[in-house]
Amino acid sequence: MMIRPKGLEALEIVYNTQNTESWDLYTQALDRFLTPYNDSIQIQKNDECDPDKYNFQNDMGEVKNNPKRSCQFNRTMLGSCSGLTDRDWPAAREGRHGSVRHVNYSQPLVAIKFLNITTNEDVNVECKIISTNIPAGSDRDKFAGRVSFKLRIN
Repeated sequence: MMIRPKGLEALEIVYNTQNTESWDLYTQALDRFLTPYNDSIQIQKNDECDPDKYNFQNDMGEVKNNPKRSCQFNRTMLGSCSGLTDRDWPAAREGRHGSVRHVNYSQPLVAIKFLNITTNEDVNVECKIISTNIPAGSDRDKFAGRVSFKLRIN
């Protein structure tokens, strides 16, 4: 489980809607993070798979199909949260989980778009993944399957 934003990238996000420079660093960090998900890169590196269908890859006799091929996870799938159409798109993101057995694996992500957020007030946000293979409340990793951050828009 990889959590973003990383500690130094900001678990406290504060910006002013009247000052675009106050969110420039967040926008640039998100753009750098999402670059590997650009459609052009995904098309070159990964397979197009049917949505909602498990992409089973058989081993063939003694020839093992390893590493497995990864499915595309295109940035355009994020719609208005992709940052492709609106360059002033400060947003928050994501918990993710991947596999080292898949070449060019692009880990899935969650993007959050706040539509009616109260300004000049701290908003604590926690995103949690509930899954049978992610232990809840583990003593070894209290953040397993979740990310928390504070957002303030002035």
